[in-house]
Amino acid sequence: MSIIAPGTPAPEFSLKREDGEEFTREDLAGTTTILVFYPFAFSPVCTDQLQIYEEVLGQITEQGAVIYGVSTDASYSQTAFREKLGVTIPQLSDFEPKGSASKAFGAFFEPGGMTNRAIVVIGPDQVVKWSHLAANPGELPGANLLFDGLAAAAA
Repeated sequence: MSIIAPGTPAPEFSLKREDGEEFTREDLAGTTTILVFYPFAFSPVCTDQLQIYEEVLGQITEQGAVIYGVSTDASYSQTAFREKLGVTIPQLSDFEPKGSASKAFGAFFEPGGMTNRAIVVIGPDQVVKWSHLAANPGELPGANLLFDGLAAAAA
């Protein structure tokens, strides 16, 4: 499976917000959205990744974009993770059916039964503008990739 290609309309999907409400394709309309797929809450690389992204969150929002963390963890685990780290990046759960949204975006790591480390930038028109799939779940995509994706979305 490969990551969703730029120019592809965002697939239909359903994720759970921390409050239990659904987050779907329709929630992408009108705003540039960065979906950051990560394997597991509380894992070392995921901890570093979210803390690094939190440091540049102001620069992301200044560009009119929103960012969400997505993993196959249950919402309560994601909330505890976000609160423990002291980050404000909202979390979206792809827990049940496990990995269905991650699979739709090409960000699922089948050998591990978890979300791979990937970034997908979707434009206000609900079309993928940029995507990145890490070589493996242990690779940390730097914040520079977020800005590469936003530059592609603005082009």
